[in-house]
Amino acid sequence: MRALSIRQPYAELILRGEKTIEYRSRSTKIIGERFYIYASRKWAGVNVGEGIKASGHQGIEDSQHLMPGCLGPSMPPLPTGVIVGTAVVSHVTNGGTGATAYEWHLTDVQRLPKPRKPKRQPQPVWFRPF
Repeated sequence: MRALSIRQPYAELILRGEKTIEYRSRSTKIIGERFYIYASRKWAGVNVGEGIKASGHQGIEDSQHLMPGCLGPSMPPLPTGVIVGTAVVSHVTNGGTGATAYEWHLTDVQRLPKPRKPKRQPQPVWFRPF
């Protein structure tokens, strides 16, 4: 099974069901196939509140800032550098022009009971972790 690298906190938002669209610069042919969600070691460099609002996603207060490892005082540290769940791309739509021109619609998202470290070297997009 393939894995898709997604930066935190977006990987966590996908697992919670708050983010159902992954924006990418390219389309994918991996439609209807289950894949792993790899929470990459590098964090997204945005203010969580601003990033969520810009993406059209809700659920995290604007006052919380992105800190590697947590989304707020009551949240445990978010895992990075590990596989955290699985999902399926149901379909892809063209969202316009620019760096995020394609919308990958995610369905059937499942959190793994325990994060797994990949045995192979993670890549920026798709890779085979085991």
